[in-house]
Amino acid sequence: MSKPEIELKLPIFNSADFESRLRAHGYRVDTPRTFEHNTLYDTPSRDLRARTEILRIRRYGALCTVTHKRTTTHQNPTESSRYKVRIETETTVADGDALATIFTHLGYGPAFTYEKYRTEWSHPDEPTCHIVLDETPIGTYAELEGPPAWIDRTVIQLGLDPSTCLTDSYGKLFLDWKQRTGNPAENLTFAEIAPALASH
Repeated sequence: MSKPEIELKLPIFNSADFESRLRAHGYRVDTPRTFEHNTLYDTPSRDLRARTEILRIRRYGALCTVTHKRTTTHQNPTESSRYKVRIETETTVADGDALATIFTHLGYGPAFTYEKYRTEWSHPDEPTCHIVLDETPIGTYAELEGPPAWIDRTVIQLGLDPSTCLTDSYGKLFLDWKQRTGNPAENLTFAEIAPALASH
């Protein structure tokens, strides 16, 4: 089933403090800290990227999902500039390796891999809204997903700085980080990045 996805990211510099704020405002952990491995697939000429679409296989703990995301042509201009708005179609799969093989035979190969540890939070009064804390190899980020009014209210409620809100994907954040640091890593994985960080 396809559904709109509206979200914002914010950098988090003190995870313990952020989690304390969440608990103080009644948020609770839905999914404890779990390792997540994502691979984006595309054609050699990056046709999906050119159409601002993604095709992803995600392994999140024992769960494996396949996701397609695309932009929507029917959205509020304010939302399109202030929030990340995509149409998401996602389902679980029994065998991620088999699906990856199918993608390869269809001409879609691995284009980018990114990893993180994710903790999922929600509030009993807002069951359709979610906050996740993502620990990536290049920093920790919170993602707020829900209606724009809820996102704006929650940013203020949690004492976060609205000027730090981001709509960038992890791929874009990774490319910006590579440009700043000159790091040669090709993927946003702990194996590629952690040794380089440790050497500095």
